[in-house]
Amino acid sequence: MTVTVRFAPSPTGFLHIGGARTALFNWLFARHHGGAFRLRIEDTDRERSTKAAEEAIVDGLKWLGIEWDGEVVYQFSRAAHHAEIARQLLDAGHAYRCYCTPEELEAMRAKALAEKRSVRYDGTWRDRDPAEAPPGVAPAIRLKAERTGATVIRDHVLGEVTVGNGELDDLIILRSDGTPTYNFSVVVDDHDMGISHVIRGNEHFRNAFRQTQIYRALGWPEPEWAHIPLIHGSDGAKMSKRHGALGIDEYRKLGYLPEAIRNYLLRLGWSHGDDEIISTEQAIEWFDLPEVPADAPPSDIGHRELLTQPMADFPGIRGKRITGHFARSPAQFDFVKLNDVNAHYIRQADDARLVDLVVERLTPRLPVEFAYLFEKQYRQRLLDAMPALKPRAKTIVELAESAWFYIAPRPIRPINDLAAALLTEDAKQVLGQALSELADLSAESWSTPNLSARLRPLAERTVGNFGRLAQPLRVALTGSTTSPGIFEVMEVLGRDETLGRIEDAAKAK
Repeated sequence: MTVTVRFAPSPTGFLHIGGARTALFNWLFARHHGGAFRLRIEDTDRERSTKAAEEAIVDGLKWLGIEWDGEVVYQFSRAAHHAEIARQLLDAGHAYRCYCTPEELEAMRAKALAEKRSVRYDGTWRDRDPAEAPPGVAPAIRLKAERTGATVIRDHVLGEVTVGNGELDDLIILRSDGTPTYNFSVVVDDHDMGISHVIRGNEHFRNAFRQTQIYRALGWPEPEWAHIPLIHGSDGAKMSKRHGALGIDEYRKLGYLPEAIRNYLLRLGWSHGDDEIISTEQAIEWFDLPEVPADAPPSDIGHRELLTQPMADFPGIRGKRITGHFARSPAQFDFVKLNDVNAHYIRQADDARLVDLVVERLTPRLPVEFAYLFEKQYRQRLLDAMPALKPRAKTIVELAESAWFYIAPRPIRPINDLAAALLTEDAKQVLGQALSELADLSAESWSTPNLSARLRPLAERTVGNFGRLAQPLRVALTGSTTSPGIFEVMEVLGRDETLGRIEDAAKAK
């Protein structure tokens, strides 16, 4: 079998974290099997679909390194073809015209609720003569679904699940205005694109039963199904912005690396033993869908436990659990774990790449007249500093903040009251002595051994130990009470910048 999968987002909002994970799983599965990963924009909701949302989805996928094969497919542009296929079903007797008015459908719904039944279309026009149609009512086209027997879904994640066909109604495939419905358009597009496996969130699992009936009515081969668990917050509640339900672009702004996001999303609902850090190469090698057992009979389990709320309309669901790398309960999004993964990838990242990311964030903070110094001086300074800075940062935002003092214009000011408190008059006096002690060191001899040989004896003579000199010296050079080793900072800043900053602090009023 040639593996072809797809990611099919609606351009009605940003590429959220759940959608990104679905895209990643499809992409990995395709790459693992040497197949194709396609992108389809399901833009049939014309009122809510926007060009900005479409661009955000495309940009988000590109930033994550998830590249698709072939041209992007736009669902709305295929609406006429969808309608043609619907009329073919009508001509073949697998669909029929429904002339129910909105008022009649609402009455049907109210009656079902009053009788505590599932809300389903009652088949009023299923076998009725269209000659009885009321005047002026444009008909919808409904699928003539099977009423006896059962529809079985053999899902790679959820196992085998059966729904009695009596629980499924005759869904609309073409609205009265001639536009196709979501479930029908998806089936036609997936068939035409040669989709072999549908891997998506299990909030769509209910649709699989309806879509399967459409496949069978059309005589088309059905894809294999894999419905992956939802993502919840660390407290188990449904994802919200406070949990991390943000657009992928927001994670980029928050300072996460794309490879860290890929690694973290991979581990949300899928595992490979106890491995936490999984490279893209390993993910492609290891990622696959579990086999669906074919021999064991279904066992009764509560459908809410297995499928969560979207299947609540279907009582009597039977299914079986399976083993494999996928979880069937919601995965929990945890910023603490994401930060740990991101910190790992920052430590592993190329220094020059990190400098570029830091420069993007720092240049807007510099006065215009300092901008030219980046290529002349500051970029090299940041590159020299990066090996000591990156082990301390969990995000690029933190990395940029910790790197700021290396390029900040003079005079460097204490960043908080604690730092300012260290620049006492006595401290300024000792800084003045340190300035004199270092003044005759040349740029060529400006190294940790020589700096240590000058400043440690000075500290012993004046304040008793080097720590009492190091802290005000750190504030003078960085504006902060924390930084990489003070001699390393001095080496990276260089002779002239270091002496200038010490002099600024020693003479500050």
